[in-house]
Amino acid sequence: MVDKSYLDWPFFEDRHRDLAAQLDEWAASELAGIDYSDTDQTCRDLVAALGRDGWLSHSAVDPDAGAPLDVRSLCLIRETLARHDGLADFSFAMQGLGTGALSLFGTDAQKTEWLTQTRAGKAISAFALTEPQSGSDVANSTMTAVQDGADFVLNGEKTWISNGGIADVYTLFARTGEAPGAKGLSAFVVPAGLPGFEVVERLDTMAPHPLATLRFTDCRIPVTALIGDRGAGFKIAMSVLDVFRSTVAAAALGFSRRALDEALNRVTTRRVQGAPLFDLQMVQGHIADMALDVDAAALLVYRAAWAKDSGAPRVTREAAMAKLFATDHAQQVIDKAVQLHGGDGVKSNETVEKLYREIRALRIYEGASDVQRVIIARQALDAMQGG
Repeated sequence: MVDKSYLDWPFFEDRHRDLAAQLDEWAASELAGIDYSDTDQTCRDLVAALGRDGWLSHSAVDPDAGAPLDVRSLCLIRETLARHDGLADFSFAMQGLGTGALSLFGTDAQKTEWLTQTRAGKAISAFALTEPQSGSDVANSTMTAVQDGADFVLNGEKTWISNGGIADVYTLFARTGEAPGAKGLSAFVVPAGLPGFEVVERLDTMAPHPLATLRFTDCRIPVTALIGDRGAGFKIAMSVLDVFRSTVAAAALGFSRRALDEALNRVTTRRVQGAPLFDLQMVQGHIADMALDVDAAALLVYRAAWAKDSGAPRVTREAAMAKLFATDHAQQVIDKAVQLHGGDGVKSNETVEKLYREIRALRIYEGASDVQRVIIARQALDAMQGG
């Protein structure tokens, strides 16, 4: 049984504790034995189920209510889903990330058209930021959006786009040219299936997720597709990541908790020379390190989420710390769990083997670990200089 005493921490309210308990019960019932043979269809089914049973109502703002996103709820949901199944976490996460710009900066019409559908699981969303030559260097994006009368004309490529090929709507960032670098980018909401919009490659990875490279060739979208102001795309992208980067850390925390739980079960039931494996002092040392990493990650994750929910305008430093520590140390926790399972740990489709494949990508997307180190260092310098 996973330790849930952290839910008593002062970061949470009773509604968060109720949410975590109800979702845990739902996930235990609905996520057992997920079929990975057709990843695209499984993602569609998961989004539909998450929407049907109300969990996606937390992924984006309610167009009718206007209440802000609750980051603690987002993190608790991702942690819980990741602990049960990585693809379920992915399916929930992309509904939030893919519509994050609309939640934070969209017009009432944009929110009504799209968030009503994504929150109900009736439309799948995606976040199209990365390009073949820019990677983490968002300011170096080259895709263009040139205004032509009542339209913008899109030209360029996006790659490593989660839900690419199955999404119904994309938040897309392109250069509108107000200024060089970061100040010349704008954000748009782009429905799938437009003329000039094609999926040119599906990308296979070590953990099964739908990913693709997209190409836009003279693809026309109306000026009403602009999210926020022209030239504000970089600010919008960073604001979205400021919220959702903490949730990546929460997913890593969920993977860590599951790995620790699996390891504890292994070392207390596996016997060596007539005694439980746990009786070996070196094994106890591994378990202690894993438990320490899990709790430290949880403190950083929920500090960042609590700070954002408490009204902090930006939690760049806190979110970067949470993502860096939680993802890097989840890799270590899961590696120890594999080691403690011996040969069974590397057997295909064993729980710890699947966790080992799932965790690696989290140290790359939404800002690789080294990018987080740069962010943290700059924030520390700014604080020292009184910035």
